[in-house]
Amino acid sequence: MPKNNNLKSILIIGSGPIIIGQACEFDYSGSQSLRSLREDGIETILINSNPATIMTDPSMADHVYLKPLTTKSIIEILKAHPQIDAVLPTMGGQTALNLCIEADEKGIWEDFNVKIIGVDIAAINITEDREEFKGLMQKIDIPVAPAETATSFLKGKEIAQKFGFPLVIRPSFTLGGTGASFVHDADTFDELLTRGLEASPIHEVLIDKALLGWKEYELELLRDSNDNVVIICTIENMDPMGIHTGDSITVAPAMTLSDSTFQRMRDMAIKMMRSIGDFAGGCNVQFAVSPDEKEDIIAIEINPRVSRSSALASKATGYPIAKIATKLAIGYTLDELDNQITKTTSALFEPTLDYVIVKIPRWNFDKFEGSERTLGLQMKSVGEVMGIGRSFQEALHKATQSLEIKRNGLGADGKGYTDYDTIIEKLKNPSWDRVFVLYDAIQLGIPLSRIHEITKIDMWFLKQYEELHLLEKEISSNYTIDTVPRDILLEAKQKGYGDRQIAHMLKCLESEVYKKREELNINRVYKLVDTCAAEFEAQTPYYYSTFENEIETPDGKRYTDNESKVSDKKKIIVLGSGPNRIGQGIEFDYCCVHGVLAAAEEGYETIMINCNPETVSTDFDTADKLYFEPVFWEHIYDIIRHEKPEGVIVQLGGQTALKLAEKLDRYGIKIMGTSYRALDLAEDRGSFSTLLKENDIPYPDFGTAETADEALALAKELDFPILVRPSYVLGGQGMKIVINEQELEAHVVDLLNKIPNNKLLLDHYLDGAIEAEADAICDGENVYIIGIMEHIEPCGIHSGDSNALLPPFNLGDLVLQQIKDHTKKIALALETVGLINIQFAIKDDKVYIIEANPRASRTVPFIAKAYGEPYVNYATKVMLGKKVTDFDFNPKLEGYAIKQPVFSFNKFPKVNKQLGPEMKSTGESILFIKDLKDDDFYDLYARRKMYLTQ
Repeated sequence: MPKNNNLKSILIIGSGPIIIGQACEFDYSGSQSLRSLREDGIETILINSNPATIMTDPSMADHVYLKPLTTKSIIEILKAHPQIDAVLPTMGGQTALNLCIEADEKGIWEDFNVKIIGVDIAAINITEDREEFKGLMQKIDIPVAPAETATSFLKGKEIAQKFGFPLVIRPSFTLGGTGASFVHDADTFDELLTRGLEASPIHEVLIDKALLGWKEYELELLRDSNDNVVIICTIENMDPMGIHTGDSITVAPAMTLSDSTFQRMRDMAIKMMRSIGDFAGGCNVQFAVSPDEKEDIIAIEINPRVSRSSALASKATGYPIAKIATKLAIGYTLDELDNQITKTTSALFEPTLDYVIVKIPRWNFDKFEGSERTLGLQMKSVGEVMGIGRSFQEALHKATQSLEIKRNGLGADGKGYTDYDTIIEKLKNPSWDRVFVLYDAIQLGIPLSRIHEITKIDMWFLKQYEELHLLEKEISSNYTIDTVPRDILLEAKQKGYGDRQIAHMLKCLESEVYKKREELNINRVYKLVDTCAAEFEAQTPYYYSTFENEIETPDGKRYTDNESKVSDKKKIIVLGSGPNRIGQGIEFDYCCVHGVLAAAEEGYETIMINCNPETVSTDFDTADKLYFEPVFWEHIYDIIRHEKPEGVIVQLGGQTALKLAEKLDRYGIKIMGTSYRALDLAEDRGSFSTLLKENDIPYPDFGTAETADEALALAKELDFPILVRPSYVLGGQGMKIVINEQELEAHVVDLLNKIPNNKLLLDHYLDGAIEAEADAICDGENVYIIGIMEHIEPCGIHSGDSNALLPPFNLGDLVLQQIKDHTKKIALALETVGLINIQFAIKDDKVYIIEANPRASRTVPFIAKAYGEPYVNYATKVMLGKKVTDFDFNPKLEGYAIKQPVFSFNKFPKVNKQLGPEMKSTGESILFIKDLKDDDFYDLYARRKMYLTQ
């Protein structure tokens, strides 16, 4: 059945600010969906309150509404656009679904004659209501864990008595495992039952028998209105049942599933999908499999919408699930659509992978002092990375190298645990570093059977780890850089070991390993992600790297097969920002996408390097070429040598890309825009303050220290309170306000342990000052200030955690003039070419500089959305040689825009929620107000000092 031609205008509901459990994977899905509808000439109207994402860019939809996600906003939009025929709620996570259901219950869709497409409300209710889901599964003969529903505390106690422990408590209608928990004994049951009942919007929980130690699998499916069903991807969780899939290390395709069990699982998934109502679109099904030879299968849940896993599955297979799901929602069937990668075959096919992908989550426990770090049913990670390799071992190493947690991969970097008790404890209580601890355990000689007994991780995975350890041992014990044989070095590279790790084993320099590899002709080759194991030619340039043995032809010619052909066009590489984390989120994905598009407009071939599966920047059709690789020196250097670009853009990828500037500079690779010297000057707190002094710009009294003694001596001159800040960090990491010598000493010692050899800046904290920030574009001669924002909270709360108004609401002309003058002076003194963000403290009408960042900042997308101007596009073109004077700036904003941070403290119930100089928010929303009499502004301003802490 072809497209439904009655659908001419569609409303898409976005997912709002990023929170733990619902991140930018839904912005990726929504962006795909909007593009898919536009291809069919359908008018798109979007509601989403998140300013940081590319999804809410004016170019993405015909009408973008940056409004709160409420039924009030929905009614306003439907009144303004009576032509809307349908709403697509499946692209915006739980937030969009819940809003759609609420609007349905209030009769809003009916009042405005709007059809719900892409999902059936009845299907959502069946899958979300645990009791109904269980009833349906029993009706269609699909096994489920013994479970009962409780809508009261008393009923919960009765069920626990009936089933016995361990139990799982799962609240209905929540996302990311919110409020879910394991209960091992009666002591904690009351507290956890209460938490679950409170977390559910309908105060209902499902209590089921815990399947601890069972293996967990996810299947991603698509179904069309003709009841064609395809399974796009099978994902195996390396972690057994009991850890939320968003916090699990996952592998695709499934590695340890027997073929007969896989066929049974497929049949069950298809049967489940066909049983949940009449809907066309994407779906995610989760199963548990018993870890014995019987391989019993139990259905855990089904989600009739695109999910976190569908973003991962799209990137893993090259099959754009959200894009195709959208086409199915508007009436197409799978056999009518093209495979988006080959362009010549049908979308009615199941992708074949001739590689392995490994996803590892990225956590931010360091931001939540006192948080419960054990992983469980409630998701706690803030981002994720994906590694693609020819083997599980290579993909695992590439994923660990992508995490940016100062590890070079598994083992071979001297940073592992060596204490038996610590390792056993960490195996028993899985936390963020479990992926590394498994290696440490094997290295210490703990038997695989014991590791399996504690962790219940399948022996196949543990044996893969053991092989890596044995190879490291062989290289370390038997060879030096001069004697290591080619086949051993090639094997280490094929298993994903980085040059740094091999250098650690051979006790030499990383550069010597690189040189040795070149001599022995062990070079990276690039392979296509093509959905069909190279059976059909792919039209989309989406690559990963690997190492191959040479192939010898009958005439004696030896070669390796490199599928990435280099063109003779002039090229620009944009470095992405790696995994999302607190302090560096989706706003840099927005910047990278704009950077790529701007470079293309300037006639360059664009190349994107990034490893984050949740974002639009790693879509296979954003840049001309995508290398899905770690933003890790060795991988980047090899791509640069292969592609020979004009230069590399580092200032759009956050701290991740900036940290590589020094190496790029040292290796003579051109950095587009602001030079490494200027970037470094701004990062080095001491040198930057000297620059301010030379330019006669006020800053708080300061000094630098590299030891606790120096810090204490300095404190006598500066006077408490003192703000302590390390250099080269993002999101205010390690910043703290201290009020006496004892606190100062404790914090400095702690910091220098965590970040050795760091230069600390101590400055006198301007108590009670107002904080403001400015973003500007500079071409080295001209400076254009794109926006000045005033923070509602006082100075001392990290700018990412502050509510901020654009334009400022109570800074006098004298203060504003100082801000403008200082911004221009600093941008020129730092020889900025591109973007710069400067933060100020204002006390007694005097403007002091806190810091300057000559790169894209968190606030640039916010300012661009508020003023309706493509500032990153302009800034990128300036980096590529244009002048600021080449652009006509025409900002439009009636009233004010407020940037409102959003926190995920509910995932960490026992954490101190007070705010300070270290950033803790996971996302943000934008709110437009006409004037300062607005109630929302009044509330924010009244509470501005409530959370201030040191």
